[in-house]
Amino acid sequence: MEALILTCSTGGGHNAAAYAAAEGLSLRGHRVNVMDPYTLVGERLAKTVGGTYVRMVQISPRMFGIVYKIGDAYRRLPIKSPVYAINGRLAKRLDTYFKEHHTDVVLCTHIFPAEMLTYMKNNGMQTPKTVFIATDYTCVPFTEETSCDYYAVPSGDLNDEYIRRGIPEEKIVKSGIPVRKAFQDGPDRAEARKILGLDPKSEYIILSGGSIGAGKLRSAVRVLEPLLEPEDKRLIVLCGSNSGLYESFCEKFGADGRITLLKSTSDMPDYVRAADIFVGKPGGLSSTECAAAGIPTVFISPIPGCETHNCRFFTGRGMALAVREIRKELIPAIRKLEAPGAADKMRAQQAKYVSGRAAEEIAKLCESII
Repeated sequence: MEALILTCSTGGGHNAAAYAAAEGLSLRGHRVNVMDPYTLVGERLAKTVGGTYVRMVQISPRMFGIVYKIGDAYRRLPIKSPVYAINGRLAKRLDTYFKEHHTDVVLCTHIFPAEMLTYMKNNGMQTPKTVFIATDYTCVPFTEETSCDYYAVPSGDLNDEYIRRGIPEEKIVKSGIPVRKAFQDGPDRAEARKILGLDPKSEYIILSGGSIGAGKLRSAVRVLEPLLEPEDKRLIVLCGSNSGLYESFCEKFGADGRITLLKSTSDMPDYVRAADIFVGKPGGLSSTECAAAGIPTVFISPIPGCETHNCRFFTGRGMALAVREIRKELIPAIRKLEAPGAADKMRAQQAKYVSGRAAEEIAKLCESII
């Protein structure tokens, strides 16, 4: 089978889901190409689209929240959105691509390419079979104006929301969000620490701003720093693509052996499996990766919009804790997870609601429709 996965670099989660889905297909013997469709126009456009989102979230998460609310309000109107019209401009480029490259199935881990494919269908262009892969625990704005053959959703608990938004029930498949196999089947904690050169006896807390280094990481470091020395705790800080944040932390903590500073890393599965507690914003992918790995999780500073829904989904099912005021609530949340039996109880809930086999399930779905 020849599969094409279309993604968009508005945050790393969509790309992470794309490559996880590609891994699932490849392991079953299929050929896969992962592509940002904006590169059909040029790399500059692809970087501009992704970079605009990243800068907005890094500088003003509240502004993104306003944009999300506008999109949520627009979906009530009986007309197609500007998002559909703008992405429709790439339809001819995709049409040419499909004529030149045999493709059996197209998977979309972002709403933008799903809009492009819908525009193609609505204007008489032929497309392969299409699967939309949701990467958040909600039906994001404009999903209802797409027309994919199937919608792979994170949980059956979301079916009613998708149906209410106009997605036919027979098109909805409860697959889970695809994550790399290593998050669930990677080395155990001791082996992961050995691979990464971490102290086997210390307790490790991961503090993550996601792929873009967003969220109130500076505040969180100030709160967590006093815990490190007296309790033999260590801190791993993931700054992602936020080079300014990384450089700032290096100046202040570069010589502090208790704190490990990282930019983007391909070793994230090992770091997650090596850690005792994860602290970070509730991105759809990072939340799912932690649940697949079975690491107790504390959410801070969600980006308004999808991450608010992700936070509510996880905390409502006992898969994570959330704090509003980092200074007052973060340490008590960590203490709560350190109480006897608390971490094991959270892991049990994570295993109940999140499957690390979503990539395999999506691959099987593709096989069944070809």
